[in-house]
Amino acid sequence: MKTKAVILTSGGLDSATLLAMAHSNGRECYSLSFDYGQRHRAELNAARGLAERYGDVIHRVVSLDLSAIGGSALTDMDIPVPTTPQEGIPITYVPARNTVFLSLALGWAEVLGASEIYIGVNAVDYSGYPDCRPEFIAAYQQLIGVATKAGVEGASISLETPLIDLSKGAIIDAGLRLGVDYSLTVSCYQADEMGRACGECDSCRLRAAGFEQAGVPDPTRYR
Repeated sequence: MKTKAVILTSGGLDSATLLAMAHSNGRECYSLSFDYGQRHRAELNAARGLAERYGDVIHRVVSLDLSAIGGSALTDMDIPVPTTPQEGIPITYVPARNTVFLSLALGWAEVLGASEIYIGVNAVDYSGYPDCRPEFIAAYQQLIGVATKAGVEGASISLETPLIDLSKGAIIDAGLRLGVDYSLTVSCYQADEMGRACGECDSCRLRAAGFEQAGVPDPTRYR
């Protein structure tokens, strides 16, 4: 019997690689995406396409409204997305996003009897978000042990973070070896309805630099 795994699938470059890795590891994959009040839905369309491409057992989209608390350029339309590099934690950081996402993934994992949750956090080529660091993952793994029925009864639910120590170029290289079609992914913070990228935001810059590092053409569709 295959190991069941919940895969956090955003539709971006990292989550596409993550999904390919989980499948290559022989996991029975259940993709989970979030419609959380972000600027665009193009990434959700990409996530659906990726889940279908890999034949995931279920692709579930959970709706929640993080725009109700705001505080981020990704959930507050009155805050512009920066187009130049920022010092410190950027305004595109969404407060508590990964904490909330992992909590819902954890609940679904318990319901499914899944023993793994894959999340595509990265602490090398990233925007400086505090909830993408190894310290956050380690703390959340401890929480799982004390906050769940599975943990109390001795059944482990493991957070899998295979991208956390990889550069963006290394992530792309790994994905290409697994046959990932990155033209199907959307990473831009302010993509249009067709999924075309702005080419100026932090996510676009990191993505473009990754393809340059990997030494392969950038398949991103730009406006």
